[in-house]
Formats: sequence, C-alpha cells, structure tokens
Amino acid sequence: QKDQNKVCRYWVSGNCVKDSKCGFLHSWSSGDSLSVLAKLEGHEKAVTGIALPVGTGKLYSGSLDGTVRICDYHTGHCARVIDQYDKIGSLINEGRWVFVGMPSLVKALNIENSTEFSLEQPFGQVNDMVVANDMLFAGTQDGVILAWKGGSEANPFQLAASMNGHTGAVICLTVGSKLLYSGSMDRTIRVWDLETLHSIMTLHGHSDAVMSFLCWDKYLLSCSLDQTIKVWGATEEGNLEVTITPKEEHVLLALSGLNDAESKSILFLSCNDNSVRLYELPSFTEICRLFSKQKVREIQMGPPGGLFFTRGGTGMLTIGKWS
Repeated sequence: QKDQNKVCRYWVSGNCVKDSKCGFLHSWSSGDSLSVLAKLEGHEKAVTGIALPVGTGKLYSGSLDGTVRICDYHTGHCARVIDQYDKIGSLINEGRWVFVGMPSLVKALNIENSTEFSLEQPFGQVNDMVVANDMLFAGTQDGVILAWKGGSEANPFQLAASMNGHTGAVICLTVGSKLLYSGSMDRTIRVWDLETLHSIMTLHGHSDAVMSFLCWDKYLLSCSLDQTIKVWGATEEGNLEVTITPKEEHVLLALSGLNDAESKSILFLSCNDNSVRLYELPSFTEICRLFSKQKVREIQMGPPGGLFFTRGGTGMLTIGKWS
C-alpha cells in the first residue's frame, strides 16, 4: 500500500525503477481533488511575489534575481521580462497598477499605459504590500510600515504615514474588518486602525516569527515558524484572543484559502517539508497534499475556477487546480 503522504524522491529525479510497485507516490499531489497543471521556469532565484491582474490572463512574477516576468498563465508563454536591477522582495496588483517592492523602493507599474513611478523611502527591503482604504501599505525590513495615498495625475502616490511599533522586520500584511494586521520577526501581530493609521492592539501568542495571515469568516488565522496556527477571534470587549491552536509537525511558511463548489472553506498551508497541506475548515481535517521540489513560499488564488499558483525558492512557479 502506497504512502499517500510522501512523494518518491527517485521519481522526482526521474529514475525510479520500481514504477507501479514503488511504495511512494509518483505524483505531485495526493487525492483526486488536486492536480498540477504546469510548472513555469525562467527565474534564476527565488520567486518573491505573484500577481494576476483581473481580465488580462497574465501572471506577473517578481524574483530575487531582480526581474519581473509576464506570462500567459493559460499557455505558460513568457511575453516580457522587465529588469529592475535589484532584489525584488514582494509584488502585488491592484487595478491598473502592479507594485514591485525592493530595497528602500516601491516601483508602481501602470499595466495600461506602461508608465512607471518610483516611491523611495530609506527603510530597507519591502517584504510585503497590501492595498486598502485607497492606500498602499508596505512592510519593511526595518520594522516600519509605509502608507501612500492617491495624489495628482502627475504624482499619483504621496506618502501618508510611516507607521512604527514593530522591533523586527515586517514580514506579512493583511486587511480585514476595516483593520490592518502586520506580522513580524519580533513574534508579534499588530492591529492598525485604517482611518487613523494608529496601532490599537498588539497580539502576543507566537514564540517565533509570524509568516503569513488569512482572514476567514470572523477570524484571523496566523502561522509562524513556531509550528503553530493561531485562530484569533474577537471577545465581547473587542479584543482578539486565540480560540484554537492547531499544532503542526513542521515549520509553517504560508497560508491561503478558497471556497470550493460546495461552499466549503479550504485552507492551504505550506510547510517546510516541501508540501502544501489542504484542510477543511473549521474542523482542520486534512483532505490532501501538494508536493514540491522546494519549500513553497507563497500560495496565490487564481480567478474563479479553482486555479491556484505557488512559488518556491528555486525560481519555479506551479499552476494547480482544486476541483
């Protein structure tokens, strides 16, 4: 009987001689609901951000190799490579803009008319970005969160605030219930009011760096290098407290999620054993696993239809489908 939780390392390298008699999987996934459609190569170093502008059919990817690649995610064909000349730490899309985070710089690329704007601030590498309340937020290596708001046509981005509080690098950002959440190397989660841009709460619960967030229903999910997921729920007093802490056997790197055709909530959880585990919420029942040659650093949900994209540490992007 095959071990459904391990992929054959000889099959991965292309030389398993046991074929169907092998006790491990000759597949990039376990279960019938998950399939790998394609693997896109091209980046020479780790992919640090991916974006899917609505209606374009294009996949933008940024990498530590200093390039942005623009591919057709249906065919895998790379249409363009943009050289940014510095390590890209994050990449996101909002409307007509693709934002590229680099050391002390965010570059805004207009995908409609190809104009560019450089937003320069001396706060180290930009590790993550999010857009909310008509503002762009960028978490930096120096622990500062920078916020830009809309300006004039000639200068569409004006610095609105430098938000201080973390004592370590800001690794992840997310928005939910009119609040901004930031996770840091300092092991804390800070909660920010999107109107005042002030920190209103600091959450202590993880014993190592906070790596990723997911807002689900009325809850905030966070994962950490301490091998735990924390599920934070609001109390009657308005505070956030941990309601459940599923313990994993591996270091956790990234969270994402989707609702399937039956409206079930599916959690994608990347672990440092080169796997992505899928759980049904709220029970945290494992459904299946996706396997990779490298650690999966990010999981990006695609357009309607169950497509998702993962990025790893060697420059490869994987396109998968959840049915």
